[in-house]
Amino acid sequence: MSKKISNDQRPTFSKRAVITAGMPYGNKALHFGHIGGVFVHADVYARFLRDRLGKDNVIFVSGTDCYGSPIAESYRLLKESGAFNDSIEDYVKQNHLAQKQTLANYHIAIDNFAASGLDSAKDIHQKVTDKFIQTLYENGWLDKLTTSQFYDAKAECFLNGRQVIGKCPIEGCSSEKAYADECDLGHQYMPEDLIDPKSTLSNETPEMRKVTNWYFRLTDFNELLNKYVDDIANKDNIRPLVPITMRESLLKPLIYVRKEGLQTYLKIKDSLPRHSADLDNIKNSFIITFDDLTAREEACVILTANQIRYRTGKTLVPLRLTGNIEWGVKAPELEGIKDLTVWVWPESLWAPISFTIDLLLKKGKDSASWKDWWCDSDSQVFQFIGQDNIYFYGIAQMAMFMATQGKSDLSIYPENGQLTLTNLVANHHILFLDKKASSSSAIKPPMAKDLLEYYTAEQLRAHFLGLALNQKSVSFQPKPLNPIANENEQDPVLKEGNLFTNVLNRLVRSCFYTAQKYDDGILPYGSISAEVLTEAKDTIIAYEWAMYKLDLHNINNILDTYIRQANKYWVRNITIAEKENNEILRKQTLIDAFHMVKTACLLAHPIACIGTEMVREYLGIDERFFSWDYAFNDLYLFLKEPTKHQLKFLEPKVDFFEKHPSQFK
Repeated sequence: MSKKISNDQRPTFSKRAVITAGMPYGNKALHFGHIGGVFVHADVYARFLRDRLGKDNVIFVSGTDCYGSPIAESYRLLKESGAFNDSIEDYVKQNHLAQKQTLANYHIAIDNFAASGLDSAKDIHQKVTDKFIQTLYENGWLDKLTTSQFYDAKAECFLNGRQVIGKCPIEGCSSEKAYADECDLGHQYMPEDLIDPKSTLSNETPEMRKVTNWYFRLTDFNELLNKYVDDIANKDNIRPLVPITMRESLLKPLIYVRKEGLQTYLKIKDSLPRHSADLDNIKNSFIITFDDLTAREEACVILTANQIRYRTGKTLVPLRLTGNIEWGVKAPELEGIKDLTVWVWPESLWAPISFTIDLLLKKGKDSASWKDWWCDSDSQVFQFIGQDNIYFYGIAQMAMFMATQGKSDLSIYPENGQLTLTNLVANHHILFLDKKASSSSAIKPPMAKDLLEYYTAEQLRAHFLGLALNQKSVSFQPKPLNPIANENEQDPVLKEGNLFTNVLNRLVRSCFYTAQKYDDGILPYGSISAEVLTEAKDTIIAYEWAMYKLDLHNINNILDTYIRQANKYWVRNITIAEKENNEILRKQTLIDAFHMVKTACLLAHPIACIGTEMVREYLGIDERFFSWDYAFNDLYLFLKEPTKHQLKFLEPKVDFFEKHPSQFK
């Protein structure tokens, strides 16, 4: 039987899709935030799209971010302490392999978890980097600028970004750490604006010395980026967090002046570049607005000379592409400037393209076939990231991708053959016990692998998805790791997983055991009740729309309602059938329940992949079971002999969706 569904009831997906997940640095193992804040969400969506579009039409790539000052600094400290004696490449590879194993332990079905500085992806990434920067240069979007860089006179060396610690100069920033030109919340600023800088090598205040680097003319993209933000803000499959956060960086250059500097400002205001000042309703500070970044920088010099306290506001600044850190991707030689390396953030933005090429080559595809995925209107790229990275992926990446279109007439609607402007799927912070936790903060996060000592991967996958990080920051509160947890209260981490380990597990087992008891394990054959078909159809469509809109937390709610209703339907009807010894009702209930199991497993497959695959195995059905081409069909479509299909025998007390052994203590 087949239920015809009108296409206008359903969302439209692209023919192909690329999924990426934020790249973890190569100086650490994965903590719970990497898994719970990014990778689980990306994997669930990738698994859904494989079922929805066909597995050959979906690519899921990510990898270890191998280069940059955080890795170089971590390696230096370990080397100096004697804790690690091999090369920096060995150090990164050790962490890369550990990350890869953790992803596998969480059932993250990534097609290529590569590494920007290791193995086959290394050379590919170097070539992609050369081509990308060369294209930006040829299109006229790079400037050669001589700027100041921190120099430690005592250590007699230039300092990389992580070897300088200070306070973020951006007004309102709550960062605990600010580095040379970026704080740990992702704010960008010029190095000379960093407040109270200190060298991590000597703890001395570093000097500023001149260096020449290549910068991307990001400030020229303000108007185009505003147009892009206006466009995506009206789309129902773009999370509001993305355009809201992007707008914060598209303001005109601002300076926030402390109110005690008002009188001095009034005396010198005519010496400042052209500006406007908001002097009404002054509380702690007042705002000075400039037409461009150059005017603001000139004003900063004058304000500093007059001992006026101030902080700058978020705005676009030139994006530095190159530097002099030794451990990095080599930058192409341009205008005779050589021996530079690429700053880690820009090259990590196109690294997923490198990983895509690496994957396709391993599959025997042509090296140019990556364009079918990244430069084609039939394909869409979904990039799963944390909110702190929206500046880079939303501002810097979008502008650079548009800049590859040419020298002028750039568009937010790329033509075929031009780089796609990606769909950023950003999550809010995932907290730990109500505190923001990161490896660089005072609150240390639990390592992802350690959580598997208390929970199964599927329990954690369901919980992380259910936190609704697309809506707000939420705390992860595992009872075994919470020192103030109430012993008598349920572990909040188990809430979503119980739907599978308790309710769905019970329904599936009941179906198999009943078929074995009354029908010798033969799948019952017959027409499914109309109300059961209708409920399944409505649930499938609601689920599909939730996926289209990237409301991933809502699929838990949809599943919860459907599975609990299915279980109630089973308990009510089978109880009556048993009590009345009604064979007709028993058979109909079993027919209906198996259809509910089929629907529930299709929808649960992206989350509880191991348990649902086990159900498919015991049903004796091939992989079409999870194809959305047959989402509205019944089980009999898959069977050669539907009237006498033998189910795999289910031994007593076998669970399809398992609890962790520690939960039985």
